[in-house]
Amino acid sequence: MTWLTRVRADLATGLGLLTRLPVSWLARGSTGVDLARSAWTWPLAGLAIGALGGTVLTVLAEAGIGRLPAAGWAVAAQILLTGGLHEDGLADMADGFGGGRDAARKLAIMRDSRVGSYGVMALGLALLIRATAAADLPHPVAAMAVAGGLGRAAMAGLVAVLPPARQDGMAATMTRIPPPVLVASLLTPVIAARLTLTQFQTGSVCLAACAAAILMGRMARRQVGGQTGDILGATALIVECSVLSVLTAA
Repeated sequence: MTWLTRVRADLATGLGLLTRLPVSWLARGSTGVDLARSAWTWPLAGLAIGALGGTVLTVLAEAGIGRLPAAGWAVAAQILLTGGLHEDGLADMADGFGGGRDAARKLAIMRDSRVGSYGVMALGLALLIRATAAADLPHPVAAMAVAGGLGRAAMAGLVAVLPPARQDGMAATMTRIPPPVLVASLLTPVIAARLTLTQFQTGSVCLAACAAAILMGRMARRQVGGQTGDILGATALIVECSVLSVLTAA
């Protein structure tokens, strides 16, 4: 493959994984899907998803809609674009970690399509935090874009440091992320933050994202011995909530 074909294939893989956008046309001429190699595109998708939410919030607020309902619609637009991928992961992870007696049972619960009480509570709290934090942001487009980018970069970070918790599923199919791809994935949202936020805000959101990602990684290792697709999605959402919360005070 030429470098352009490879870039297009990576974009098709990353955007196809994280959004509902019709991107199969980008993969024309490529020889297959490489999830690990596409990790550099994950923060780009997160930046775009966040910017969409911030734009919806800004437009509705300028039209006279209250900021809190405008933020609710902004989050709804993001969920529509992603298909609720990360929300589903958070609910499954909460049910598994909260209801399973051992790692095998936790993983089995996480694979169940039904949502239990732990999942409902976790999902409700995450949506509440995202909407209320977004409503309090003075510059929602930049802030929500950075939060989305850092959340997806955290997914790549967990893939790099944690083994798959099961032998099948999305996480188990990924090979080791190439070091240049990992560096690009981690640096992309940091650069975006530095270009759009103050220096203090940039430091604050990076610390918040790292702390949330480390907490999720340690919890995943202790609960099930590694990462799964659900855990990666939940991590993206928790990091996003953490960053948005910090930005309301920064």
